[in-house]
Amino acid sequence: MKKLSKIPFKLIILFSSFLILSQHVQADDHIAAHRHLADPATLVYNGRVYIYASNDDDNTDDKDSGYKMKSIVCISSSDMKNWTDHGVVFEAPRDVSWANRTWAPSVIARNGKIYLYFGNGGSGIGVATSSSPIGPFKDPLGKKLIDNETPGVQPAKNMWLFDPMAFLDDDGQAYLYFGGNGEDNMRVIKLNEDMISVNGQASSFHVPAFFEASWMHKRNGNYYFSYSSNPKAEMRIDYMMSKSPTTGFVYKGVIGAQPPNNNNNNHHGIFEFKGKWYHAYHNRLVAIKKGIPPVYKRNLAIEELTYKPDGSIVQISYTANGVTQVGSVNPYQRNEAESMQDQNGIITKNTADGGMEISGMKNNNWIKIQGVDFGKKGPKDFSAKVSGLSPGTSLEVRVGSLDGKQIAKLVSTGDKTADLQIRAAKAEPIQGKQDFYLLISGGDPSTAIDIDWWRFQQR
Repeated sequence: MKKLSKIPFKLIILFSSFLILSQHVQADDHIAAHRHLADPATLVYNGRVYIYASNDDDNTDDKDSGYKMKSIVCISSSDMKNWTDHGVVFEAPRDVSWANRTWAPSVIARNGKIYLYFGNGGSGIGVATSSSPIGPFKDPLGKKLIDNETPGVQPAKNMWLFDPMAFLDDDGQAYLYFGGNGEDNMRVIKLNEDMISVNGQASSFHVPAFFEASWMHKRNGNYYFSYSSNPKAEMRIDYMMSKSPTTGFVYKGVIGAQPPNNNNNNHHGIFEFKGKWYHAYHNRLVAIKKGIPPVYKRNLAIEELTYKPDGSIVQISYTANGVTQVGSVNPYQRNEAESMQDQNGIITKNTADGGMEISGMKNNNWIKIQGVDFGKKGPKDFSAKVSGLSPGTSLEVRVGSLDGKQIAKLVSTGDKTADLQIRAAKAEPIQGKQDFYLLISGGDPSTAIDIDWWRFQQR
């Protein structure tokens, strides 16, 4: 890492701010902060944006642990604020016997299927398929899709054969961009319509200061190839433009400088969702706040992306609250507890029915749901499927902040079963669009609360 001498001062500031403000943070400099995720790949599908990420929870907290990511986690949102944790959707060698790593994925939808491309470390690229964006994904080939024997990949000097980026053009032709560690080490190859085989040989174009993290998007007839620059160029996200997906690219400048609280490798994804463009990236803020070595423990974040009239990109200024909510949450339907804007002290785990739930909540742990529209009538009841509400423990619903108005409270009924059960309570009047918190209060510190889902009943 660079600038190590500055970290102690940053830690002092971050921890002070965290202790004072953590209960009221409005932050997009970390999404899904209960997990350590990196290398975001994006898919917009049926009114949601899905982000697929290298799972840094596979790495240990040791500063010398290395990148051991062997699984891919998916999260998704319909409003850019509340993100649903879908858990691990692909894992090696569970789902791909020939690989032991699943780095930096790329995901694309075509012909009713979802295709996930990944790097087996830096030694080759595989593909997995699913009928659903949340998996499970399985290996259809039983071998690498791209390796050093693929025509056009070699010769190359010390190439990293990873970081695939799948792009489907308007004419139906699909491409796969990949490579790293050298200005002439970027490769692009056509994919056949089946998306699991290649057509012809790979070609290349010169990419100034190219390091890794290829990305391609298209807007108003312009092709944008973006990438992470090398350490000498400060690991920025730079970009080039062309009128062709494979040739004629001209360097245009910087999309984003090295993100704050990162000071290391950089990776991004660019996507359009509900009329706006976004830049997903990773930093290391969550690990810094936790006081653990941050190199191998990254977290996801998002900023809005804008363009000038000539099509060039306005350089991003990184913020702590980079996006605005699009839409709202309907409280009068079942809402998964693992869908949240922020949290404190929770983990997620799989349920018996194949879904996910929040787990491990204890006194003063909470989740925040942003932009919940209670309408003009408001709620009359609140219910949730929970377990672990022992005597003295309650699940409080508070509006606006953790010390805001309490509008509902679930308490123990004396039943000591550990199974998830539906609990209900009267809800106080509340109207309009609100943020609210589900807060655990009191209870035995050895007993943890699990929450599967919540909902209100309208008056």
